[in-house]
Amino acid sequence: MAYMLNPGAQSDSNIEVHKYYGGTVVIVAFLALVLQAFLHKYGRWSELIDLPLLVTIYFGVSRRNPVTGLLLGGGIGILQDALSHDNPIGLYGIAKTIVGYLASTVGARIDTQHPVSRFALVFLFFHFHQAVFAVTERVLLDHPEPFFTLHLLLDSVVSAAFAVPLFAFLDRLRRTS
Repeated sequence: MAYMLNPGAQSDSNIEVHKYYGGTVVIVAFLALVLQAFLHKYGRWSELIDLPLLVTIYFGVSRRNPVTGLLLGGGIGILQDALSHDNPIGLYGIAKTIVGYLASTVGARIDTQHPVSRFALVFLFFHFHQAVFAVTERVLLDHPEPFFTLHLLLDSVVSAAFAVPLFAFLDRLRRTS
């Protein structure tokens, strides 16, 4: 009967928590924020990809710790708010905090190493991020932000497609144990 005390222990031990070299998460997040803030000056194509969101999802899923994902998402979101001139501080912070928490929770439950699962995960989290952003903007600022448009669908597909090779590159930054 002792084996029944913790029936989920065996399934939880099959999912590996990834470690990174010191400063890797901070440097990658900083580069994503800088690129997101300054690439839009070189064309509208750069607005198709939300690099800070991709970094939040990747490290949330990889680290598999909801508190770490929450703090990382909140920090990246607040800094993205500070660098963007279009939004008041807090909108991206709220949305990315929730996405970071959920990405870490999902990463702790399922294996997300396959490219198809990564594509689907980013696609779903992109739309969830947009829904949280739109609800927050409607409730707090009384601005009608759309929940879904064809432009958002294109953005989500491009971001998810870009995330697959980006995540494979970021996998190389892991510390071997």
